[in-house]
Amino acid sequence: QVRLVESGGGLVQAGESLRLSCAASGIIVSFNAMGWYRQAAGKERELVAHMTSIGIANYADSVKGRFTISRDNAKNTVYLQMNSLKPEDTAVYYCNALSARDNYWGQGTQVTVSS
Repeated sequence: QVRLVESGGGLVQAGESLRLSCAASGIIVSFNAMGWYRQAAGKERELVAHMTSIGIANYADSVKGRFTISRDNAKNTVYLQMNSLKPEDTAVYYCNALSARDNYWGQGTQVTVSS
């Protein structure tokens, strides 16, 4: 019954910014962590960033200094602010939420960065 609804993807030029949002709906559960993965065409899915329920964030080296993850526990929502976007950031971005018992995934939102 838990659903992760993503929004904010789109087509931008290199150097521009996007903010992704992911809101959990359905059965209310406690998430130990929420975050973002991405999968580029022909590549494996990789961790972008995630944040624990107490606000500890972790980032992939490739996005450190450019991306910022934030979380609103009251709204069961996690955000990813993406600045200085590069063509290499082009991928489908997936929201992820981890509870004590289950791992949830969003449907993915496409981010395309043109050079």
